[in-house]
Amino acid sequence: MTAVGERTELLGMPRERLEGWFAARGEKPFRARQVLKWIHARGVTDFSQMTDLSKALRERLATEAVLRLPEVVGDRISADGTRKWALRVDAHNVVETVFIPEARRGTLCVSSQVGCALDCTFCATARQGFNRNLTAAEIIGQVWLARRILEQAGMGTAALTNVVLMGMGEPLLNYRNVVDALKLMMDDDAYGFGKRRVTLSTAGVVPAMDRLREELDVSLAVSLHAPDDALRDRLVPLNRKYPIAELMAACRRFLDGKHRKHSITFEYVMLDGINDSVDHARRLARLLAGLPSKVNLIPFNPFRGTRYRRSSDAATARFAAVLQDKGITTITRRTRGDDIEAACGQLAGRIRDRARRARHFARVEEMFRAQSA
Repeated sequence: MTAVGERTELLGMPRERLEGWFAARGEKPFRARQVLKWIHARGVTDFSQMTDLSKALRERLATEAVLRLPEVVGDRISADGTRKWALRVDAHNVVETVFIPEARRGTLCVSSQVGCALDCTFCATARQGFNRNLTAAEIIGQVWLARRILEQAGMGTAALTNVVLMGMGEPLLNYRNVVDALKLMMDDDAYGFGKRRVTLSTAGVVPAMDRLREELDVSLAVSLHAPDDALRDRLVPLNRKYPIAELMAACRRFLDGKHRKHSITFEYVMLDGINDSVDHARRLARLLAGLPSKVNLIPFNPFRGTRYRRSSDAATARFAAVLQDKGITTITRRTRGDDIEAACGQLAGRIRDRARRARHFARVEEMFRAQSA
């Protein structure tokens, strides 16, 4: 739990920890349920307005607890209706959260870190470097704010139906805070999202995948992007630590874990001339053979300074056809929000880079330009 001065941050505290916090103060466990409903279901952050609590308890909460939300410092709406918020989480750092409305659902893409500790070469977030993990309060605060803003816009709380941890950061490198936030998303007294409506995306942090499969029942998406180690080492350097064979074994364990799953989603960004050939598709089909899965083909979304290009529609269609011919459910994701840099791989925010990643990428790009001259 996070202390603010002498007060404890309650916004990111899941039910069991909130019950313990109240028990330590001589209160009954049901107080946690009441407070969860006030904060998350009703959107109330003023303890004095939590009227089914005693006056004495409300006064005590005001002196011993705090509910601190990220500050909205940017709000942009795409031509296609996608909405991106820039959220200040401290004096130096801003993260981004994206809402994607569709005919039958609305998906919120949530960030889990300030920047990203990984350095996937096709992702704008990686260029920003890394500052720190977001707290559970800062993660769930994105959901709290989105629901309130959409409600104020006349869309109602039902407009938000799905949450994906696919924003800035690698969720499984911020395991405890992410799991606490996920528990709140799925708690019936908080947000009540069903297990199939909450998806965690990972580049493949194998030990944390194994831990997650036993602790929490959520959907899993794996950022794969290549069918072999040689290519994936270049695109997703985490692969050097957890190569594809280890990753696939972890995926099979996840499907057969405590919370059995029907399938895993594999994300595959389409990069022109890099990973989009028919041969790549055939090798990917062999890799996924016998593994209950579906593949999301993601058109590459360019950002300033990148050397990659988006695969052509024809190349993407050929790639998809190979997978579908092998019986693999394959979806080509429609690009949303790219005109406001809200599409997959474009989130950047503003961060104080402790990893000095931006400086590293500048050197890499300089070398690339010199080789191409």
